[in-house]
Amino acid sequence: MDRNTEIGLIKQVIGLADQKSAYLDPTIAHSPITRYISPDRFEREMSAIFKRRPVVLAQSSELTGENAFLTKRFLDLPVLLIRDGDGRAQAYLNVCRHRGATLERDAGGCKRVFTCPYHGWSWDNQGDLRAVPHEDQGFPELMRAERALRSLPTAEAFGFIWIIANPETSEMPDIETWIGAELAKDFNWMDLADHRIAQIETVDIAANWKVLIEGGLEAYHFRVAHKNTIAPYFMDNLSPYQIYGPHMRGVLPRTTMPDLSQTDETSWEIRRDANLLYTVLPSMQMLVQQDHVMWFHYEPVSIDCTRIRMATLVPNSVPQTDEMEEHWAKNQLITKTALMEDFDLAAEIQSGFASRGNPSHIFGRYEGALNRFNAAVEEMIQG
Repeated sequence: MDRNTEIGLIKQVIGLADQKSAYLDPTIAHSPITRYISPDRFEREMSAIFKRRPVVLAQSSELTGENAFLTKRFLDLPVLLIRDGDGRAQAYLNVCRHRGATLERDAGGCKRVFTCPYHGWSWDNQGDLRAVPHEDQGFPELMRAERALRSLPTAEAFGFIWIIANPETSEMPDIETWIGAELAKDFNWMDLADHRIAQIETVDIAANWKVLIEGGLEAYHFRVAHKNTIAPYFMDNLSPYQIYGPHMRGVLPRTTMPDLSQTDETSWEIRRDANLLYTVLPSMQMLVQQDHVMWFHYEPVSIDCTRIRMATLVPNSVPQTDEMEEHWAKNQLITKTALMEDFDLAAEIQSGFASRGNPSHIFGRYEGALNRFNAAVEEMIQG
C-alpha cells in the first residue's frame, strides 16, 4: 500500500464519521439461497473456481530450506509440496505412479528422494522416477518419463505457495496479474514473505464457504453479534471496501480513527487505527492487524461444511521469546473467539436454509461487499 492510498483510506473513514454515515452502496441486493444449498451449483463452483483458479496451499515459511517437503490435502487431492534443490516450490500428487499408494506419509520434513512404502519405487524431488526394484525383469519396457509424479501448476509469490488444484492443467497465471496491481502493492507493503506462522489451528464449520466469507465483509453485525468481544473497539456499522477484479479490500476502523483528524497526517498509520480485511478469491482472507496478520484458508469439504485454517503470521524480525509466543497465542485466541461467534451464526444460517423460510437473503446498502463478492463468484462460474 502506498502512502497516498493509506492517507486516502483514513480520510474516507474520517469523512464518513463526520457525516455520521455508513459506507453505502446505491441499492439493496438479494441473494437467492440456492447459491448456498444447490448441489449442482456447488459442483460448478468447485470445477470452475476452486479447481481452475490459483489457490494458496501454504505459507512460504512452512517450506523452509532446500529439499523441504509438506504433505497436504485440498479438495480430496493428496498433495506433496517440495522445495527442490534449486529452492523452487513444486507441487505433485502424493500418489505412487505404480499402483497408487500414498507416496509420502509424513506431514513434513527434508528429503531428496521419496520412496513408496508399498513396493519401493522412488522419485527425486524434481518428480522424476529414479528407482524401480527388479525393473529389468518385471518392467522391461518401462518408460520412466511416463511415470514421473503428476505435477500441479505451482507458483510462489507474496509469501505464499499457490497451486491450481487440477492435475489436468499445466497453466499457472502470473499471481501479480491474478490479484491485480493495487493488491500487489498492498501485499508487498505487508512483506509476508518475511513472516512466519506463530500460531495455527483448523476448524470444520457446518456452513457453505460463501456464508462464512460473507460474515466478515460487513461491520453491521458488530454491535449485536460481538457485543461481548470486539464491538467496543470498532466503529459501529462502518466498513468501507474497494474492489479489485474478483478480490477486495475492506477497512474495519477502530473507534480511535476519527480522532486522527486532530493530528498531523505524517503520524497516521492505518494498521494502528484499523484492521484491513483482504479477500482473495477463491480461498483466502487476511485480517491485517497492528503487529501481525491473521491468515484464513477456506476449503469447501461439502456444500454445507467448510474447513478453515487460521494462522497468525508474524514478522521474522520479532524475536521468538516465550513472552512474544505467549503474546501471539493470546492474540490468536482473541481473534478466534470473535470469529467463532460468526462461525456459529453461519452454521445456524446454513441449518435454517432447510426451512425454506427465506427464498433469498437481503443485503442492505451497508452490506454491499456481500453482493460484490457473490457477483464475483457468479462471474467466475460463467467463465
